[in-house]
Amino acid sequence: MFTKVERLISSRNLRPKKKEGFLKTISIFSFLGIMLGVAILIIVMSVMNGFKTDLTNKILGLNPHVVVQPNGFAIGNNYIQKIKKNFKDISVSKTYSGEGIIIINEKAKGVIFKGVNSKEKKMREFLVKNTVSGDIEKFKRNNIFLGSELAFNLNLNPGDKINLMSSAFVSTPLGNLPKQENFNVAGIFNTGFVEFDQNVIFLTTEDVLSIFDKKIEDQNLEIYLKDPLRANVVKNKIEKINQNYFIYTWSDLNKSFFSALKIERNVMFIILTLIIIVAAFNIISGLTILIKNKTKEIAILKTLGLNNSSIKKSFFLTGFTIGFFATISGIILGIIFSYNIEKVRMFLSTVFNLEIFPSDIYFLEKLPSEISLYSILIISILSLLVSALASYIPARQISKMKTFRALKYD
Repeated sequence: MFTKVERLISSRNLRPKKKEGFLKTISIFSFLGIMLGVAILIIVMSVMNGFKTDLTNKILGLNPHVVVQPNGFAIGNNYIQKIKKNFKDISVSKTYSGEGIIIINEKAKGVIFKGVNSKEKKMREFLVKNTVSGDIEKFKRNNIFLGSELAFNLNLNPGDKINLMSSAFVSTPLGNLPKQENFNVAGIFNTGFVEFDQNVIFLTTEDVLSIFDKKIEDQNLEIYLKDPLRANVVKNKIEKINQNYFIYTWSDLNKSFFSALKIERNVMFIILTLIIIVAAFNIISGLTILIKNKTKEIAILKTLGLNNSSIKKSFFLTGFTIGFFATISGIILGIIFSYNIEKVRMFLSTVFNLEIFPSDIYFLEKLPSEISLYSILIISILSLLVSALASYIPARQISKMKTFRALKYD
């Protein structure tokens, strides 16, 4: 593509003379601008990818993938058997959830009561993986499991007694009062998802039905899939089995959240791409000045027989070389930084005593990062295209130069 002469001229242009120090400065700023632009793009995209993946995994790990609500019609065993027959590798369980209040030592907090079966495979795996204190075997009637954030805020430990109040009412001589029951804390779990750990309490299925004054027929059917991303496909097939029930998936509950996350990611990509484009203007200005300063040399090369195309290619190669190596350097810097983003966050937090990426706002305990080869490829191609365009614009002006005018007064 490029001849030896063209590469030689380009190499000479990349090593300006002392009197051309201004050109060297412009070249350095062009290199640094593109390198930092590429690196920042990779870092930001990696963090946002990691943020999305981490939250998705948390949501999938804590919530059922498909939920079937009775909608006034009891969910019978025949219906459950049909679902199991039509779909392999799924976990099905009946449960009930509702909002209530936990009361302890004159403190009260609104939480979600979730009834579960501790012997059910999915639930047992969850408790084994996330329990930080207490005994899973004690999770039975009149015992609960609660999140670590909630336990910390209310100063609760395994063995403590608490009072739970539901939205159901019971008739008393004094009128209708919210139903209350006493429970023991069997254990404490920590998912790393702050919002979940401070707002959810696990009860046995029997206890949750009792405190909400519900019947077995009022339970929901929760379905866990081997591949959660197929939840909507499974939902459509289940709806055909019986249309009397109300069915929704984990993605239905979080549709607006993931849409907002996607829009934010795209906007950040567009904004940060401007860094590369601004840096590319330095290549344009640098090459334009270089070509103006090299007018006599270009004229001499033309008189020696070198055509316009070869001269344009040599100057184009000068600018593109800066963009190419800046892109490569940016990729390396971005990947290294992305791999160590949590260490960097901890270092900055310690040195400047700042709370960077607070968990109570972002729902995560550490700064996530997921390097995507696809994102790196897109960023690399974009950077190289911008560099190529920035190199071509000034180089094409060479064909308009008149040889006799450049040499007239020499």
